Amino acid sequence: MDRGKLPDRIRNLKESRRYFEAEEEIRLELQKTPEQSLLKTSLADLYLRQGRSTEARILIEEVLVRDPQHPEALSVLGDIFIKEHSLQKALECYRQAFSRDPKPYLLLKTARAFKEMKLFDNALQELEKVLVVRPKSLPFLKEKALVLNRMKRFDQALETLEKVKENSPDDPFVQKEIFRLRSRRRPETQVLKELQVVVGMESKKDDAQLHGLLAQRLKGAGLVKEAVVEYKRASDLEPNNPYFLKQQGFCHYRQKEYDHAIQCLKDAFQKDPSDYVVRKTLEKSYEARGDIAGFLTLLEETLSQHPGQKSLLGTVRRIRTRLDGSSSR
Repeated sequence: MDRGKLPDRIRNLKESRRYFEAEEEIRLELQKTPEQSLLKTSLADLYLRQGRSTEARILIEEVLVRDPQHPEALSVLGDIFIKEHSLQKALECYRQAFSRDPKPYLLLKTARAFKEMKLFDNALQELEKVLVVRPKSLPFLKEKALVLNRMKRFDQALETLEKVKENSPDDPFVQKEIFRLRSRRRPETQVLKELQVVVGMESKKDDAQLHGLLAQRLKGAGLVKEAVVEYKRASDLEPNNPYFLKQQGFCHYRQKEYDHAIQCLKDAFQKDPSDYVVRKTLEKSYEARGDIAGFLTLLEETLSQHPGQKSLLGTVRRIRTRLDGSSSR
C-alpha cells in the first residue's frame, strides 16, 4: 500500500465506522514504527470513538510524555475531557493545540466546547473566524446552525441550514433539521401525518434521522408505544448512534418495561458513563425490578472500564451502603 495514502484510508474507514479494519491498518503500521506519534494518536482517536476511553488516554499520555505540545494528541485529549464533561480542560487542550498548529478543525472543536458550556456567543465567534474566509464550509455552517438553535434563534438556524443544503442537498441530518424548523408553527397532527408519509416513501424509508424525528414527535404527542417502534428503526439503521438507543430506552422506562429499558440503556451507559440521565434511569429500572445489586455490578464494571469517571464513585458508595444496610437487617 502507498504509505502516503494511509492517513486518508484510515480517516475514511473511521468515518464509515469500519473500526475493526481501521484498527488493523494502524496496528500493522505500528509494528513497523512503534513510536510513531501520529499513528498512536490516530489509534487513540479510534478507541475513543468506540467508547474505550481508558485505552485512548494511555496512548495519548505516551505521546505527550515524548512531546507535551503534540497538537493532534492534545486534540484527542480534549475529546476525552469532553466525554468526561471536563469542558474547561477540553477547551485548554484545544487552544494549546491551536497555538502549536493553527488548523481550522481545532476552532470547530473549540466552538463545540463553548456550546456545551452554554457560552453560545463565544462559540459563534470561533466559527466566524473560519466562515469569514470560507463562507461555504459545511462543518462550520452546520455547527453554527446547532448553536443558533440552542440560542432559540430558529429563523437564523433555518437560514444557515438552507445554505448548507445548497452545497450538500442529500445530507440527512440537514434535511431533518430543515423539516423540523419549518414545521415549528404548524399543527402537530399535520406534522405527524406529513412525517409518516415521508418515511413511508421508498427514497426515505432508510433515513434514520427522519425516523428519529418521527419518534420524537410521536413521543411528544403521548404515542410512546409508536415512538418505540420508530426509535428502534432509527437505531437499526444507525447502530453506532447512541442517541436513538437511549431514547428507545427512555420510552420503555416510561411504559414500565424495565427489562427492555435496561437492555437499551446498559450499552449506551457503558460507552458514555457521563450521561447522568441514562444513569438515573438505569438505577430506577433496576430498582423497579428489585435488582439493585445488578445495578451495582454494572457500575463497578463501567468504572473499571472508565476509571477517569470519578463521578461514578459516589453512586457506587451509595449503592453499596444501601445494600449493606439491607443485608444487615
